[in-house]
Amino acid sequence: MQPLNIGFIGLGLIGGSIARALRRVTPDIKLIACDKDTDSLTAALSDGVINEAADHISGSFSKCDIIFLCAPVSINIKNLEILKPLIKDTCILTDVGSVKSSMHQAIREAGLSRHFIGGHPMAGSEKSGYLSSNDRLLENAYYILTPSHQASEAMKETMVNLVRSIVSVPIVLTCQEHDSITAAISHLPHIIAYTLVNLVRETDNDEGMMRQLAAGGFKDITRIASSSPIMWQQICSENHRPVLDVLDKYIDMLKNISKAIENDNKQMLLNTFTAAKDYRDDIPASKVRSVLKPYYEIYVDIIDESGAIATIATILATNGISIKNIGIIHNREFQEGVLRIEFYEADAMENASALLRRFHYTIHERN
Repeated sequence: MQPLNIGFIGLGLIGGSIARALRRVTPDIKLIACDKDTDSLTAALSDGVINEAADHISGSFSKCDIIFLCAPVSINIKNLEILKPLIKDTCILTDVGSVKSSMHQAIREAGLSRHFIGGHPMAGSEKSGYLSSNDRLLENAYYILTPSHQASEAMKETMVNLVRSIVSVPIVLTCQEHDSITAAISHLPHIIAYTLVNLVRETDNDEGMMRQLAAGGFKDITRIASSSPIMWQQICSENHRPVLDVLDKYIDMLKNISKAIENDNKQMLLNTFTAAKDYRDDIPASKVRSVLKPYYEIYVDIIDESGAIATIATILATNGISIKNIGIIHNREFQEGVLRIEFYEADAMENASALLRRFHYTIHERN
């Protein structure tokens, strides 16, 4: 079987990570990339990740069996008319965006539906660009595929197998299902987080006591408010109808909670909180990553004495375990363990937990 020819239009964090992963698992694959950032292309050529680079979409893409559209949605849509006369009949077009319906609509309008299988790798980083990409970024991450109705079964199978080959977990949905699901589990939580932070910001006193005392519960529910504001502005615009639908439902639920508190309806409050707890507790604590980048952290009980933190740091360092962050938790209302230690990888967290337990420390792991 001839090695696949795969093209990338846009070679940033996600495109670069897919390209690196494909190169790792299939060394003889042929990869071509186009990006306005020539430094990224030069680096990818130097790394041996891609075989050919272009600063614009050229006839070289006519050889491609699969083309990944990895630019912003508006640019991907503009590029469709350039690609249409170039691609061969059997070429698969796919993208990596977090909103699918708008791209499917543009594909239909361009007459390219039989080529298109939308994609959304649910992984990322606080960093961006090709230089931040790596060949393991998508490993064990969900990779949603949204085939158009006209895409053939053979094309669907090809994409599912490709996703599996880079050790991602393929899930096939319609574009409407995808956008409705991500509106509820990703887009709405970001809106809530941004809004809650702004509520506290506007309510805080001149001394900033709310910010100073903010601890486990507030930080857990609002950490995603550190995401890119521009990206979430665009997502709300692109996925506005599903976001509005779920936001309206959430507002109605908040109003019901408000009425229950006003009327001292203890049973309604208990039923609401119990149902939520039961559902949340049933979410599997698997190693498959979510839309959010996971925290690898543990909490440790230590005695308040000089050198206590240094002792733990020394134990971990002498055993080759790198620490990303370490610090005392001043408000422990929502979290056991006075010392928080964050790691770069899950393996480091697990090894540190086992090691510190051997030294008779009490460890609390975050769910």
